[in-house]
Amino acid sequence: MTKRLSNKRILLGVTGGIAAYKSAEICRRLQDEGAEVRTAMTSAAQKFITPLTLQALSRNPVHLDLLDAQTESAMGHIEVARWADIILIAPASADFISRLAQGRSDDLLTAICLAADCKVVLAPSMNRSMWEKDATQNNICEIQKREIAILRPGEGDQACGEIGVGRLMEVGNIVNSVSEMFETCSLAGKHVVVTAGPTREAIDPVRYISNHSSGKQGYAIAEAAIEAGARVTLISGPTNLSVPSRVEIINIESAEEMLEKTLNLIETMDIFISVAAVADFKVETPAPSKIKKTGDPNLNLVLSRTPDILLEISKLNRRDLFTVGFAAETENLIGNAKKKLNEKSLNLIVANNIGDPEIGFDSDLNEVTVLGHHLCEKFPKSSKKNLARKLVAFIAKELRESEIYG
Repeated sequence: MTKRLSNKRILLGVTGGIAAYKSAEICRRLQDEGAEVRTAMTSAAQKFITPLTLQALSRNPVHLDLLDAQTESAMGHIEVARWADIILIAPASADFISRLAQGRSDDLLTAICLAADCKVVLAPSMNRSMWEKDATQNNICEIQKREIAILRPGEGDQACGEIGVGRLMEVGNIVNSVSEMFETCSLAGKHVVVTAGPTREAIDPVRYISNHSSGKQGYAIAEAAIEAGARVTLISGPTNLSVPSRVEIINIESAEEMLEKTLNLIETMDIFISVAAVADFKVETPAPSKIKKTGDPNLNLVLSRTPDILLEISKLNRRDLFTVGFAAETENLIGNAKKKLNEKSLNLIVANNIGDPEIGFDSDLNEVTVLGHHLCEKFPKSSKKNLARKLVAFIAKELRESEIYG
C-alpha cells in the first residue's frame, strides 16, 4: 500500500501546553505514513515532554535553541526551514500564535516559521476561554492572511476540567490533514512526461562523456506532478536517486535513447518538462573495445552533436502539447534562456545559474527564473522539492490559461 507521506520531510514544532504529550504520537503516525520527521521544541514544551522522547522517536536530534553553536554549524534555523516540505506546529499555544502573528523571531520556532518558504500548519490547543477571546481570534485571522493553515481545535473535556472548544485536533485527523495538503487536483487527468539526470555518450565500452547533473530537480518535479494528480512518466539518465512513488520510470543512457523514448510517448503526453542535462556532444564512432594506452600521449576524438530533444519535439508542431524547457547557464542567464524559448517554440523555460555552487547540479537548493513569451517570474532560493511544487503549480496555471484563451 502506498504511504501518503512517502519521501516527505516534515518539521514537527512543539510548544508549551498539556497537549504536548500528543506530539510523540503525531511524530510516530507521520513516520507510519512514510515521512521523515525532525522536531523543534520551545523551552515551555520541554516542561511537558522531554527532548529525549522526540529524539528517540524521530531518530534525529531535537532543535531547541536559536543560538546553538553546534546546531548553527550544521543546520541553523534557515537550513531547518529550507529542509522541510511542511512545518507542522502541534500543539500551537496561544502564546506562540500571538508571537507568530506579530512576526516575532526571538526563539527558534518562530524564527523557523518566519524563514520558511514551505507551507506552515498550526494545530492550536488551549483553554476554551483563551480560544474564544478576541485577541486569539484576531491573531488567527492575521496568520491566515499569510496562508498559514489552521487545524481548528475540537470540543470536549479539557485538562482544566472545563468543557468547550480548544482541544487539540485528534491525532489521526492531524495526520490526514497534513497528508491531504500535498495532494492537489491541478493536473488531474493529464499525462506529464519529465526528463531528468544526465546522459552518457560512449567513448568505448568503459568510458563516456557526461556532466554533473544529479537529477534531483527533475525527480522532484515528477513527484510534485504526482501530487498534482497527473499520470507521470519519468525518463531518466543514470542517477543514484529513488524513484518517487507512483511514477513510471524509463531508464536510458544516451541522448538518442532519451529522444526515442520521448517520441514513443508523444501521442499520449499533455505536458513535456525537459529537465535533463543532455550531453551536447557524442563521439562520432565509439570504439568497439576498450581504448588502450599507447606511446602517443594524445587521444583524438571526433565529436558530433547529439539530438536536440526539445527542438525535435517542436518540429512535430503539436499545438496542444505544453512544453517546458530548462536552461542551465553560467552567464547571460536571461538572454540565453529567451533565445532557447523562442528557437524551440516552448511555452515556458526555467532558467537557473549552475555557476552558483549553492544552487548547482548536486545541491539540494535551487533558485530559478521562469520565462514565457509575455512573462518573467522569479522563484527565490528554496529546496528543490519546494521549488518543484511551485513550478508545477505555475505550469498548471499557465496551462489552464492557454486552454481557455487558446
